[in-house]
Amino acid sequence: MIHLRNGMADDLAQLVVIENEGFTPEEAATKEAFIERIEYISDSFIVAEKEGVIIGYINGPIIDSPYITDDLFEKIKPNPTTGGYQSVLGLAVAKHARGTGVARLLLNHLKELCITNKRMGITLTCKEHLIEFYEQLGYVNHGLSNSTHGGVAWYNLVQEL
Repeated sequence: MIHLRNGMADDLAQLVVIENEGFTPEEAATKEAFIERIEYISDSFIVAEKEGVIIGYINGPIIDSPYITDDLFEKIKPNPTTGGYQSVLGLAVAKHARGTGVARLLLNHLKELCITNKRMGITLTCKEHLIEFYEQLGYVNHGLSNSTHGGVAWYNLVQEL
């Protein structure tokens, strides 16, 4: 059974391993970034755990815009209690748990939190090969992002709530 909970500082070692399995060194969040996200936005930092082992996570701050900007990867601030757009700066699943529905479970849980907290929508950027996955979950492709994070082409996907 998969248990969802908020991320904690004790999770750092496992989070960094999963992050580096899913992203290139240029794209991956640093340990310091995870520390900051857990400290400031633990309410929107969700981990999926199975038998005491983290198998995936999703995180991101609440922002005013429907699009993610690269400055969010540098500095974030605490989330407002209601309103705004839920951004997804990181969504990753451990290699051994991929294809089992963990990403979908995390995205659905985040959506429930957004509805409860009266968010305007959820915004994320993804690589081209993942667009179809997000569209199946109700996200709309808004085209190429201005983001140059990690030197990769990203696409803006938004789900209005």
